[in-house]
Amino acid sequence: MAVLMTAVGLIATGTSNAWAATSATINGSTTYQPIDGFGFSEHFGRAAIMNGSQGLSAQHQQEILDLLLNRTTGAGLSILRLGIDSGIQPTDPGGPNATPRYVWNGVDKGQVWLAKQAKAYGVNRFYADAWTAPGYMKTNGADANGGTLCGLSGATCSSGDWRKAYANFLVQYAKFYAQEGIGVTDIGFTNEPDWTATYDSMRLTPAQAVEFTKVFGPIANAAGYKVTCCDSLGWSQAKSYSNAIEADATARDLVTTHTGHTYTGAITGPLPTQKRTWMSEWSPNGTTWNENWDDGSGYDGFTVATAVHDALTLGNTSGYVYWYGASTGATRGLIQMDGDNYHVSKRLWAIANYSRFIRPGATRVAATTPDTNLKLSAFRNTDGTLTVVALNASTSAQQVSYSLQNTGITTGTATPYLTNGSNNMAQQAAVAVSGSALTATVPARSLVTYTVKR
Repeated sequence: MAVLMTAVGLIATGTSNAWAATSATINGSTTYQPIDGFGFSEHFGRAAIMNGSQGLSAQHQQEILDLLLNRTTGAGLSILRLGIDSGIQPTDPGGPNATPRYVWNGVDKGQVWLAKQAKAYGVNRFYADAWTAPGYMKTNGADANGGTLCGLSGATCSSGDWRKAYANFLVQYAKFYAQEGIGVTDIGFTNEPDWTATYDSMRLTPAQAVEFTKVFGPIANAAGYKVTCCDSLGWSQAKSYSNAIEADATARDLVTTHTGHTYTGAITGPLPTQKRTWMSEWSPNGTTWNENWDDGSGYDGFTVATAVHDALTLGNTSGYVYWYGASTGATRGLIQMDGDNYHVSKRLWAIANYSRFIRPGATRVAATTPDTNLKLSAFRNTDGTLTVVALNASTSAQQVSYSLQNTGITTGTATPYLTNGSNNMAQQAAVAVSGSALTATVPARSLVTYTVKR
């Protein structure tokens, strides 16, 4: 049996198990969506745990931050999703027209600390999203268990119309972050409006979401914030909200980014809008901790890598925001915190192969291959580098000849980074680019990212 040295290590070859080479074309003249970034959240007190509330030492706090945010050794995530709750005005100020009684502790359950840390790593996209309006503004009188914002169509309350008060409440939350030196860029007024949860939640129909957008949008835009909507529980439901917004000329112009989750259905196509879209929250369903790369469980790294690929190439998403970066217990997060210990899942490296090298401002370009097991995507970054990501779903290694058309790269190098069962974004030997082409091998059931430079 012969042994072939490739850009991703030693691959056994021979008559019995040799693979047929395949071709791939990267065409820089065919462009798709711009990229805003990749992110995570630490809502519901997870940021405080990361900051040591359950015993995590300063050294381990720094190591977790590096894993999530460092562009050289970690995932280089570039979006932080902040969770808004009723904390800045937990009690009724005396009705929707009363002078607000806002309070601010400068902590926000650890999220202020985390936002400052993220900013130090270069993050400048902060997405503040509300799970609910304060309970006294809702039909059910509680933060949890659904209910609808008073004043919307079909939601009449004896306390009055709270729509404008809620809009001002959301903007004030962002202003408090500005006081801390954090520039919130995007505000969402709802999270999973099609789901009643036993924790913070609020129901809004697509029509009600449109109605509130027309109240909130002008107030948010005047204060310098972009409006997102509507973080639906599933991608197919998100289409209903996007359709409703697009059908209303006023709301259409007020929403900058359409958002959806994928808990009740995977992404099979884009949302019905020409605006930017984000997959704004997901982690594998269920409650389990899994550190494996490819065990077929649906909680492993390969599953997450596939989901990211589909969001980018089928959904044309500009943003991808995983749920928890780090959490505790049987978490679906990327990292598990346990007192002063922590553990890292292959899910982190699955995202990192995309997020570290596909930077905000990049543009997705065409990447095609006849091999249906090879999931390809390609992106041109603003610094001129080309990022090509190859996920091999086959149980056999695949040699690939890449043709780089209309990329401006005729000669240079492609540096591969390999993630699989035994590698975590391990840098491999550079591959030469000559005549706008390169040849490299993607091992079986592996994820390889090539950063290509002239």
